[in-house]
Amino acid sequence: MKTICSILVLSLLAVASAREKPPTGEIRTLPDSTVGKTISLNPEYWLYGAENPGTDQHPLLIVLHGGGGTGRDIQKIKGAAMGPLRTMKMAGIDAIVVAPQAAENPIKLGAKGGWVPSDLDLLLEHLLATLPIDPDRVYLTGVSMGGYGTYAWAGVSPQHFAAVAPMVGGIGPGGPKDITPQLDLWGKNLATLPMRAYYGAKDKVVPMDRGEMILAAIEKAGGNQAELIVYEDLGHDAARRPYSDPTFFKWLFSHTRTTP
Repeated sequence: MKTICSILVLSLLAVASAREKPPTGEIRTLPDSTVGKTISLNPEYWLYGAENPGTDQHPLLIVLHGGGGTGRDIQKIKGAAMGPLRTMKMAGIDAIVVAPQAAENPIKLGAKGGWVPSDLDLLLEHLLATLPIDPDRVYLTGVSMGGYGTYAWAGVSPQHFAAVAPMVGGIGPGGPKDITPQLDLWGKNLATLPMRAYYGAKDKVVPMDRGEMILAAIEKAGGNQAELIVYEDLGHDAARRPYSDPTFFKWLFSHTRTTP
């Protein structure tokens, strides 16, 4: 009996251990014809495939990294999608996840670079053409500079997305304190999307009032699908709370793109 019980316990532990293994991704590369049109994008990106490849089409989540990941070493952002992937699995969500990398800006030698919406348009065009993605279930999120990238991309190309979730994002290309001259345009376009924006009240990097400015611009445009969530006890690490909460991902993936 003891032997049987021991075998059973070991088997259960093995199963649990297998479930807890971190997701494994692969590095893919954009074709030269696409790369030649980009401004500030590493041709390489991380791809995490859906666990059930038999499904005809899958939702797609694009995760934009923060400023520390900028460059052309794709290994720097290997962990960018880890938190969302683990929590999505807890939530029972099966989706393709892509983590691109913002590179230095070749137009201005030595510039740090950043997220450029036209680059991301090209990336998504490539993903839709090469992967089994449901075009009506494309989602976008990002932290810090990635939060800015989420605003900037969805703020000019909202037609791509079913829902978006910027985390502690700035609203200007010049850094955390900058304010985009396109704020009204962003508000008009973001008003068409379900959005949850997250901030920490103790954030000393990106002021939480950036979220208030975005929300005001959306409401000015007549939008009523956006929410601003502020954690009073957190700072620039505020993304860790929604990214570890299965209900956040259930909210995000509950939406389907609506077309006019």
